[in-house]
Amino acid sequence: MEAKNIIRDFLRGALDRGVLQMILIFILAGAFAGIARNIGAVEATVAATLGIIPASMIYAGLFITACLISFSVGTSMGTIAAVVPIACGIAQDTGDSLPYMVGIVVGGAFFGDNLSFISDTTLAATRALGVKMRDKFRANFMVVLPAVLLSLCIYVLLGLSQSSQVPPQPQADAAKLIPYIIVIVLALCGLGVIRILCIGVTACILTGLATGASSAGMLGAALDGMLGMTSVIIVALVAGGLLNVIKSLGWFENFVQRMEKTVSSRRGAMASIAALVSITNIFTANNTVAILSVGGIAKDIAVRYKLNRRQTAGVLDMFSCLTQSLLPYGAQLLMASAFAGISAVSIIPWLFYPLLMGVCATVSILRIK
Repeated sequence: MEAKNIIRDFLRGALDRGVLQMILIFILAGAFAGIARNIGAVEATVAATLGIIPASMIYAGLFITACLISFSVGTSMGTIAAVVPIACGIAQDTGDSLPYMVGIVVGGAFFGDNLSFISDTTLAATRALGVKMRDKFRANFMVVLPAVLLSLCIYVLLGLSQSSQVPPQPQADAAKLIPYIIVIVLALCGLGVIRILCIGVTACILTGLATGASSAGMLGAALDGMLGMTSVIIVALVAGGLLNVIKSLGWFENFVQRMEKTVSSRRGAMASIAALVSITNIFTANNTVAILSVGGIAKDIAVRYKLNRRQTAGVLDMFSCLTQSLLPYGAQLLMASAFAGISAVSIIPWLFYPLLMGVCATVSILRIK
């Protein structure tokens, strides 16, 4: 194939309507997250949640807090930045293990990274498989529910034998919780993600104006949030272009033919998707990038083997998040270890929820007939 034809196919893939829609979603999500941080909505959510936690429930409370915040803001990084410093303060005051306390927060952060309606991994997985977020959420949540409950049981049992105290929290401004509440309610109602984010951004701006936030500050925060999505946007463009080139060159067909020699069942096909996204994640150290890179291939495999596409989107998301949580060179563990002043490797053994999520995801594949 001539070079000009490769460039033509690359541009056609990069400028595909689905890719451009995904980029618009990333831009809106970045603006929403940036403004929400600027107006203090994240801090208000943390204060509101931690302000009602009994001392004996501190471990379970931190986990729930991280889960709720990550589900609301759609980012594990934002959750880690907001809650890990609090976990470090609690550990310092109570003498609890610092890697353990940080592990609770990081584990909960991946709950929302996997399930949130505005998480970039959810957006990438649902767009790649062509399924509704609501349907993917339902299928995905039923798989990880046992992991959530088991994690909570562990933290409750450990907390009952401790006498940890929650540091004093400032009184939460209830008005600043409104944007997150609106986004969650609209998502659960099944409204389209672009509409949800547009309404969410508007709600953030109105909330900020009502609570005295600076218009210039919110504008700057929105721009910073959108700029923070630059790498993901570039990857989306490159992934779309490369996937189209790969298809044009026939490489995908060769890959499928080789895979078919070792895969003889629907269960094996789903397992190959899980392995593919996990291996890609190890090399890219970014779960969203991994999904964007293999999402198109996963969809074709799902069609070929008549897999449930909602379940396939969930498997893509779960195994990418599992792999990301176990990478000591991944952004999440690097940020958490930097906040706590500890080794990233020391946090990994305490990531109860991601590990249990991986077990549940594996069981869900084994149950495929």
